[in-house]
Amino acid sequence: MFTNQYPHFQKGRILKREMLENLRDYPREFLDLYFQDYSNGIIAGANITIADTIIHITKGIVKHNNRLYLLHNSYELPYEATGQETIIKIKFAEAVNKLDFTDFTATIFLDESLNLALNELEIARFKLKAGARLRSEPNNFLDFATEYNTVNYLHCQYAGIQESTYHPKVLQFYAKELLKNRPTNVYDITFAFECLNQERVQRDVIEMYICNRLELEFQAFSNSQIHKYLYRILSESKNGGRRGGHSPDRPKRMIVD
Repeated sequence: MFTNQYPHFQKGRILKREMLENLRDYPREFLDLYFQDYSNGIIAGANITIADTIIHITKGIVKHNNRLYLLHNSYELPYEATGQETIIKIKFAEAVNKLDFTDFTATIFLDESLNLALNELEIARFKLKAGARLRSEPNNFLDFATEYNTVNYLHCQYAGIQESTYHPKVLQFYAKELLKNRPTNVYDITFAFECLNQERVQRDVIEMYICNRLELEFQAFSNSQIHKYLYRILSESKNGGRRGGHSPDRPKRMIVD
């Protein structure tokens, strides 16, 4: 049965272990239940800002191996220009048992290896030229894929239902640029408002939108492919977009990256 047990702390009553356990476990159980169907990845926060030679990562929540990790304070990460692609990673350590606690910890670090270990998660990546300044905010949607001097969120592992999804920052940029073009295609309008109104858009929704909009056979896409196809749709909308719906006599296409 469903329950909601609330402990009473009253004068003259004995403080019982079960009452303290209730206080300890309730918020943890609530969060675990609420996010139980989410994949590994960023749940909330962990946004990036740049100041001089410091990367600031805001407070946030990430999930790994069915366990939630909280970053209670913003984190500062020094960086320098190397001209090499560098990934901002989270590395999850093995549990450490102590007398009073079991510690589950994760560290944030920079790594030029593009491979992710099983206990690692990507927040973002960048490639900075010597003498240039790193930007955390792109100028437009296409700028998310700029090779140098801009923080790249395209490969970020953002938690979604059952599987990771696209970073909402990227989708929000896309939706705002798309709506400025005054689209007439019903798929464009619906998807754009979905991106702006929802906390996150599930990956299969993004893939179905792309396939229907570009009249492709339904297929799974990599994060880079998603950006490429969304930019194609954005470019079409600037030129008037596609009019009308899909013709049933027209064969669907499959695009191979």
